[in-house]
Amino acid sequence: MRVLDEARTAHLIDDELALAAAREAFLATGRGAVFPVVIGHGSDRVNRFTLKSGAAATAAGVKIGSYWPGNDAHGIPRHNSTVILLDQRTGRVAAVVEASLANAYRTAAADALAVQTLARPDSRVLTVIGTGHQALHDVRAVAKVRPVDTVLVVGRRPEAAAALAATIRARTGLDARAESVEAACRAADVITTATTAKTPLFDADWIRPGTHISAMGADGAGKQELPPALYDRADLFCDLVEQARVIGEFQHAPATATITTLGDVLRASAPGRGSGEQITVFDSSGFALQDLALATALLDRDDNDPAGEPR
Repeated sequence: MRVLDEARTAHLIDDELALAAAREAFLATGRGAVFPVVIGHGSDRVNRFTLKSGAAATAAGVKIGSYWPGNDAHGIPRHNSTVILLDQRTGRVAAVVEASLANAYRTAAADALAVQTLARPDSRVLTVIGTGHQALHDVRAVAKVRPVDTVLVVGRRPEAAAALAATIRARTGLDARAESVEAACRAADVITTATTAKTPLFDADWIRPGTHISAMGADGAGKQELPPALYDRADLFCDLVEQARVIGEFQHAPATATITTLGDVLRASAPGRGSGEQITVFDSSGFALQDLALATALLDRDDNDPAGEPR
């Protein structure tokens, strides 16, 4: 059994590996299988975890994603992610891959893949709603697939938005500033939402034609970031339709809404963006094939990087 601990996968991960793994996973949605998400909690119910499992030609296994809010007191992240790969010949554990940092790259890669596939090629203004740990990763990944030169940061707390904008400027060199939610939405070419919201973050009327929105936050019943009125004006895309309808953003979409998987667009079996005026929405609730592809890619890179030199 192979084990990659958190320190090792944090050394191995980068945006290019994560994006390639995301593309492989979304293409595999037509061939692989995923199974219902299991949601659990610790003995203290404030501590939560999910199990997402799946199988494809190259891997089978489960991702355990945990959220322990009290970890702040211990100086470690609230979120943790571990992927367990099974030997498909025997059912024994083949590998355990700790991937907390890598999971942030994986989530950002899904966002970037959607932007690369659906956003206007000339998109330059990126609005980020949410100032948590995921936001910086999303900015960095999206800026690698579109010519982003301006980042507008929206947060519930102005000081948190200003701090994130300063970090974005320092880490990426992009022009970033805190902005009001209305102004940021009206100016955006691309909007990324990464929050734990249970009510809409903005008004549908603030979204101009041609905007792409990647909604990354909804991964459980009751979560909601987008206004339902937006669905009358937008074309809808997601990772898995059945899952998006239950735990993703599209649990709030009309039953009659047409929802297309991003995998179908990548396989050219469904249309993506058709015009510069089209509003596109991508709902990412996350699925196991992403985690299996990422873990496999990390193991492959580990095989080819025995010296472990920092990247």
